[in-house]
Amino acid sequence: MGSPATILVVDDEPSVLRYMRTLLEVEDYHVETAASGREALARIEKEPVPDLVLLDLLMPEMDGLGTLVQLRKIRPGVKVIMLSCVSDPRKVVEAGRHGATDYLTKPFQKSQLDSLLKQYLDPQSSLAELGLGHEEAEDLGDDLFFVAACPEMRRIRSQVAQVANVDVPVLLLGESGTGKEILARLIHKLSPRARRTFLKVNCAALPAELLESELFGYEAGAFTGALRSKPGKFEQCDKGTILLDEIGEMPVGMQAKLLHVLQDQQFSRLGSRSVVRVDVRILAATNVDVQQALAAKKLRQDLYYRLNAVSLLLPPLRDRREEIPVMLRHFMARFAARYARTPLPLSPRLLEACIRHPWPGNLRELENFVKRFLIMGDESLALAELENRDDSGSPPAETKPEPAAEAPGGLKSLVRSLKDEAEMQAISRALEHTNWNRKKAAALLNISYKALLYKIRQYGLGE
Repeated sequence: MGSPATILVVDDEPSVLRYMRTLLEVEDYHVETAASGREALARIEKEPVPDLVLLDLLMPEMDGLGTLVQLRKIRPGVKVIMLSCVSDPRKVVEAGRHGATDYLTKPFQKSQLDSLLKQYLDPQSSLAELGLGHEEAEDLGDDLFFVAACPEMRRIRSQVAQVANVDVPVLLLGESGTGKEILARLIHKLSPRARRTFLKVNCAALPAELLESELFGYEAGAFTGALRSKPGKFEQCDKGTILLDEIGEMPVGMQAKLLHVLQDQQFSRLGSRSVVRVDVRILAATNVDVQQALAAKKLRQDLYYRLNAVSLLLPPLRDRREEIPVMLRHFMARFAARYARTPLPLSPRLLEACIRHPWPGNLRELENFVKRFLIMGDESLALAELENRDDSGSPPAETKPEPAAEAPGGLKSLVRSLKDEAEMQAISRALEHTNWNRKKAAALLNISYKALLYKIRQYGLGE
């Protein structure tokens, strides 16, 4: 059995130092303390180096961030967890930029601290190697996970825990890609129906006739091609949970039938007169403006009020930027394992560019970005992708750029030349990686197939 890990606790409050020492020594850690940033820096210069530093953010003279900056110059590889009684997203982001490994808000539960230390100090923990935080990604199955690494998402996680056990419909709101399906999976996992079926139906993907048969099933002979009876999603989900995604796009006629199911928990298959009774919890999700949809009569008021027993609004990623480093690291670990590759480091410059980026596609866009970065393995291309996007976060342009009216060799010309070079390299690598399968390359680059063909012609690329 190896020697116990050494933890340096830095705080200007003697009572906190005594408490932390007691808390940690009970768990067999070797504990050292420092009452100021300067004292901590003097200790960190000596050998042996602590395995981990717990650093208070709010201290007189030299505060936690100032101490962190100096500490990183002396010992770049030491794990540093910031402690603060103030949960300020800007401070979290700033600490991350200066190299903090993680952040814990006081007062915290002992279990939170224990979990955090285990992740970073247990040599068997892959999270310790990858530098992942204490957010404890909740595995929801089907390669989905839920992370609450900011105050708003922790508040939502708490709300989910409350509504999961109450068998009422829940309306999930938020922009596309913010994680509404993930939230629905979490509600199902925490509910008494967790061992039963969870199904998702995209209401915008099918025309009304097909959607009706998909939801309610049909009898043999109900329509041309119906050679045998087939149960619908509601029957398959009996005693379980169904997510009606893009409910705002459901045809109005279908909304009336859905309202009947919500009210009576019964329906008839297409081509049948008999009634099927089910016990299904309905969750609904939409990215449309509900009030506009109601005003335009695209969403029935009675259905909305029936679905809206509880509503949860997921904020866009640009409003929870402190989660971006966490999500980047988690996606990196996940895809590295999937593709059997070594995780790539996230440099301070790349991390800062990711934090500044507006991510209009939210988690879906971030996920694809990490996937491309891991596969291409070129940080300069990843930075060019982020820095060459316009204010809306869209790619530079998929149409032919207008001619610029500046003198030859001007700054705009130089910038465009550098951008084109980076873009051409990214496209070339994607084509090589996919064996010149243009559709796969377009998906990898997150652009349309038509745009990729235009770019291939524009840059004179050929097999």
